[in-house]
Amino acid sequence: MSGDSEYRARLVVLGGGGVGKTAIVKRFLFNTFCEKHQPTVEDLHYREFDLGTMTLKVDLLDTAGDLQFPAMRRLSIANAQAFLIVYSIEKSSSFDTMKQCFEEIREQREDFQEIPMMFVGNKSDLSPENREILKEDVAEWIFCDLPRLRTKLMECSAKDNVNIKELFKGFLQLAKIPLPSDTRLRRRSSAHASGGKSKLLTTLSPNMETLEGAEGHRAKPRSRSLIRRSSKKASAKLKEEAPYEPDDCMMS
Repeated sequence: MSGDSEYRARLVVLGGGGVGKTAIVKRFLFNTFCEKHQPTVEDLHYREFDLGTMTLKVDLLDTAGDLQFPAMRRLSIANAQAFLIVYSIEKSSSFDTMKQCFEEIREQREDFQEIPMMFVGNKSDLSPENREILKEDVAEWIFCDLPRLRTKLMECSAKDNVNIKELFKGFLQLAKIPLPSDTRLRRRSSAHASGGKSKLLTTLSPNMETLEGAEGHRAKPRSRSLIRRSSKKASAKLKEEAPYEPDDCMMS
């Protein structure tokens, strides 16, 4: 926070190659979609939104999906105030990559439990026979296997423009930033993009102050007898589409 009328945040987009990270970003910023996949090295976008009595200033960093630039990725994670972690519902390997991205966040950020994170399954427009990842399985991992997080899980389609605006509104809810009464995100300026590491180094915004009380402990392993019960609770949690609440799936 830089005052009562302004909030600035850096949102970093992580995930494997070809899952649609750039497609989600471009659909949100420009309302465009391109069928052809073009690998991203790193693109930085800036946008201002009018939230009534508050101006929201967002640096949106779209990162590479092939994980071949570890130094750039570490820098991105270190300077993020929020994360959008994307997988594709048609690629089971993208779920593993998403887990790897989260582990990098947990290793680098002591305050990881206090950082808003959206886990997003893209390509929900595909037919059921093309689906390899069930939303319930992702929910069980997030809400039952991981420590308590400030997080939500959604599925979207960048192609059909389904749940794109909703997932970015989810960040405002997780960050407890009030939306205007009409719930619309009104733009105040055009976005710009800059690729490459050198420009990124000169435009980094400072880290959000680390919150006290965040713990980086891993969750206790669950016994096999809890798997069925946990799955049911994860499914119930999924229907709520709300941030994680304590003791939903964890062992006592």
